[in-house]
Amino acid sequence: MKKIKTFEILSAIGTIGFGSMLHFAYAWSGNWRPMALIAAVNESTWEHLKLAFWPAFIFALIAYFVVKMKPKNFCLAQMVKFVSMPILIIVLFYAHQLFFSDSLIYDISIFWLAVILGHVFSYQIEKSSKDYNLEKLSTVLIIIILLKFSLFTYFPIQNFLFLDPVTNLYGIIK
Repeated sequence: MKKIKTFEILSAIGTIGFGSMLHFAYAWSGNWRPMALIAAVNESTWEHLKLAFWPAFIFALIAYFVVKMKPKNFCLAQMVKFVSMPILIIVLFYAHQLFFSDSLIYDISIFWLAVILGHVFSYQIEKSSKDYNLEKLSTVLIIIILLKFSLFTYFPIQNFLFLDPVTNLYGIIK
C-alpha cells in the first residue's frame, strides 16, 4: 500500500509539473505539429484538459510497466483519474466564470486541485481490497479517452470547450 501511495503522490506532483510545462511546449517547439498531440495549442478549455491527462497517462504507463505496480482495479483507478480530472476542471472553471472575472491564480488552483483529487480518487480505488471486476471495461474506456485526447486537437468539435477565447478559432492556430 505504501508503494501505491508514494507513487500516486509522486505522480500527482509530476503531473502538475509536467502539465504546467505542456502549457508552453507547443510554442517552445516552434509549433511543431506532432507536439500538438500532448501540448496546449491554444487557450481553449479542451487544450487545458490535455495538460492533466497526458502526464497522468504517462505516469500510469510508468507505474504499470516500469514500477510493475499492478494492484487490483488498476485500470479502473486510472480510468477514474482520467475522467475525474477533466470533469473537475470543467465544472470548477465554468462555475467560477459564472460569478467572478478571470483569475490566473484561480485557474492554476483549479488545475492543481483537479490533479490532486484525481490521484486521491485513484489511490482510494487502488488500495481497496474489493475486486470491482471492471478492468476490461476500464481498459476500453481508457482507449476511448486516449483516442479523443489524440484526435480532438487536430479535429476539434465546434463547441465552447474547443473555442479559443483569445482568437475565436478552433484547434491548431497557424
